[in-house]
Amino acid sequence: MFTGIVEEMGRINQLGYDKPDSFTMKIQAKLILEDINLGDSISVNGTCLTVDHYDKEKLEFSVGLAPETLRKTSLIELEQGSLVNLERALKPSSRMGGHFVQGHVDWTGEIVEFKPEGDSLWVKVKTVKEILRYIVPKGYIAVDGTSLTVVDVFDEEDCFNFMLVAYTQQKVVIPMKKVGQKVNLEVDILGKYVERLLSTGFVDAIKSS
Repeated sequence: MFTGIVEEMGRINQLGYDKPDSFTMKIQAKLILEDINLGDSISVNGTCLTVDHYDKEKLEFSVGLAPETLRKTSLIELEQGSLVNLERALKPSSRMGGHFVQGHVDWTGEIVEFKPEGDSLWVKVKTVKEILRYIVPKGYIAVDGTSLTVVDVFDEEDCFNFMLVAYTQQKVVIPMKKVGQKVNLEVDILGKYVERLLSTGFVDAIKSS
């Protein structure tokens, strides 16, 4: 479980198939390595991945990516030198600054517009209708692992937008991307639970009891 508050940006040192069926990514970081352990969960651009090796002298750790992860996320677009958002898993004693983020990417979105306003930046993202139905104005969404507040939803365009303040622009990878590039999306889990309960007749059963 994560909060969507990015701790640092890491740099991809190496990625690819080190074996015919094994895709590995080596990431340079600093803060993440302070208390790292094998088996730790790390959010990499919003994708929960497991640490399988680390080297504190080289300031580097590695994670493996399953075929399903490569299919469902934008990580396949990364290359050597790319920056990624990093966050360690939430501790019970941690302050909850964002929202509950599982690190289970629902789908990807495509950046269709950047528009500055003052020192802030509007970002507009297009995605599929199956994901858009869970996105609501003023609701939470994780974009590349960053906890953000949705401003507007444009159903006719299959788009939504959000605004990045100046501080956030310096701390996450989203502003470094270009129009047409993909971002990982994870919608608020509460919406899925509500939909599931309604579809099973749970509410009607309570009313009739």
